[in-house]
Amino acid sequence: MLHRSVALLTLSLILLATSGANSADPARHHRVLLQGNGKLAVVEANGQISWEMPWQGIHDLHVLPNGNYLTLQNGNQVVEINPQTKAVVWRYEAAKRNGNEGKRIEVHATQWIDDDRIMIAESGAARIIEIDRQGNLLTEIPFVVEHPNAHSDTRLVRKLETGNYLVAHEADGAVREYERETGTVVWEYKVPMFDREAKGGHGPEAFGNRLFAAIRRPNGNTLIATGNGHSVLEVTPDKQIAWQIHQNDLPSIRLAWVTTLELLENGNITLGNCHAGPGQPQIVELDPETKKVRWTFQRYADFGNNVSNTLLLDQSPTSRR
Repeated sequence: MLHRSVALLTLSLILLATSGANSADPARHHRVLLQGNGKLAVVEANGQISWEMPWQGIHDLHVLPNGNYLTLQNGNQVVEINPQTKAVVWRYEAAKRNGNEGKRIEVHATQWIDDDRIMIAESGAARIIEIDRQGNLLTEIPFVVEHPNAHSDTRLVRKLETGNYLVAHEADGAVREYERETGTVVWEYKVPMFDREAKGGHGPEAFGNRLFAAIRRPNGNTLIATGNGHSVLEVTPDKQIAWQIHQNDLPSIRLAWVTTLELLENGNITLGNCHAGPGQPQIVELDPETKKVRWTFQRYADFGNNVSNTLLLDQSPTSRR
């Protein structure tokens, strides 16, 4: 009987441990829309892939109020996908419209503003535009760029609730906020190198300040995903770092190219961890107060090493601005 009791206790402990592992299993607590390994996919909270279609690399991703997906294609096109039919139902070819003919144009950011207004950041043309559904130009704001390049003028760009634009200028290593009417830069923050030398590459071995994203918190601070800086910084309006995490600050996690940021409804932050390699999560959710990891998404076999953009489908769209 003693042996049987010990065996039952051991089995119970194994089941408890397994249950704990499952509860922390990647993609168990959030529905995720993402692109990787040549597909755009939805992963359910239970870890199952419920939807997918062939799609190549992107740098921005949204869900529209009608349930369609707004994303990018072929480097310089903005498209709307109907997930039911898996068909592109709207397309804007930035390299062929509104004065861009003959120019090298890349688009790394877009944003739905309302039913007949879409924002597009055009690298190469170095400008933000807003267009209607027919592709007519409604607004144009030129960028300030110190290192102009069609591939790296920008990464993510977001229109704030104030109407201003918050722009992550990758090659410049800077966040700039542009006034909505005049395009004047009203706030700028240069991502620091923290007394380190730049080092090439895309993975954990690299280093730099080629930031990927910036979002504005309700308290007025700005969260910055520093790209190959392997960090997230929270910066005050007077440019002081109020909060930060760096490459090796999280137990058993090594940050590489830090990309997408979302401020969740519960106050937590998710960050994208691109080019981090096998065994590392592609998304990390943190409690900013304690810096504790609350959830991770780790699906290297399914989505590979180049997951730059993800979107949590169980969050309010307003949490992404």
